Amino acid sequence: MAHSNALATSIRPEAWERVRSPTALGPGARAEVTAVDAQPLVIVVDDDDAVREAICDLLESVDIEAAGFASARELLDTNVMDRPGCMILDVRMPGLSGLDFQSQLAASGIPASIIFLTGHGDIPMTVQAMKSGAVEFLTKPVRDQTLLDAVNRAIATDRAQRGEALVARRNAALYGSLTPREREVMRAVVAGALNKQIAYDLGITEITVKLHRSSVMKKMQAPFVAHLVRAWQTLPGHIRDAMRP
Repeated sequence: MAHSNALATSIRPEAWERVRSPTALGPGARAEVTAVDAQPLVIVVDDDDAVREAICDLLESVDIEAAGFASARELLDTNVMDRPGCMILDVRMPGLSGLDFQSQLAASGIPASIIFLTGHGDIPMTVQAMKSGAVEFLTKPVRDQTLLDAVNRAIATDRAQRGEALVARRNAALYGSLTPREREVMRAVVAGALNKQIAYDLGITEITVKLHRSSVMKKMQAPFVAHLVRAWQTLPGHIRDAMRP
């Protein structure tokens, strides 16, 4: 396949925004359901037409939906990255390489479950890819079953990560419904403080603490303190930091 020498080595900001935006697939609940429960899609990015088409054919032969792209830039002109699944990236491509694309995804806060497939791999490349979170680094030619096993692992990894992210967003939204005083009480409760100690530290009555505590448990949808602690652990770092004394 012929490639233009003018192919950009970086991605336009609007392309990143299209991928990063939580509303890219539509309003609220529909996008959340899509992000976790939709049929998985394997994205194959390789500038070699024959390789790309062969991988897509292999995946579709076992009922795994696949979409092929000749470059990272071509991929980011779509919205398919909101689908659960994984990516199979060639390491060396004109324009933005697979490793550079992985780095830019990470820098932009875009989660991706990635398998590298290359005919030019070496130990430093493998180490870089795996340290950056790649699921697998495979060298061409690769056995069909080896690739399929890697894809299944990568899809499972992606589903788990998306599920965790969904829980974190849900708990952050619930936390946002708390009043400032309720947040203070929540911080103390998850730290293991008793009502009497919380009342003393905050300069309020123990009865008031109990009322705030009950409201926190209800708003955070936590039937027991253990559930409240787990919800707190999923909150983004900047929120937990703000909750510290």
